[in-house]
Amino acid sequence: MSFRAKSTTDDGVVTIRLIGDLDSRSAPVLNELIAEIDAQPVRRLVLLVDELAYLSSAGLRCLVFAHQKMGRGVDIVLVGVRPEVAETIRLTGFDRSVIMQDPVET
Repeated sequence: MSFRAKSTTDDGVVTIRLIGDLDSRSAPVLNELIAEIDAQPVRRLVLLVDELAYLSSAGLRCLVFAHQKMGRGVDIVLVGVRPEVAETIRLTGFDRSVIMQDPVET
């Protein structure tokens, strides 16, 4: 499955929708987007991951990279984490560094 990432910014809250497989081939795309976002003031980084089908170790490193780039004052929120992706995050202990939420029904 291919990978896509699209970001929007609203008053210091950056939202990125991740679609597809976040693996070693697609990780540079997300890292580049994170580096671009880091140039602006960010209060919160929201990752919409309900359409993220797969997270490899390279993809997990992208999340760690985002956490490091954003710094301590920025919350990273993962919304709609699929069970198989959540398991990868929990097994590494990274769930203690991010907030995982269910999607909000509208």
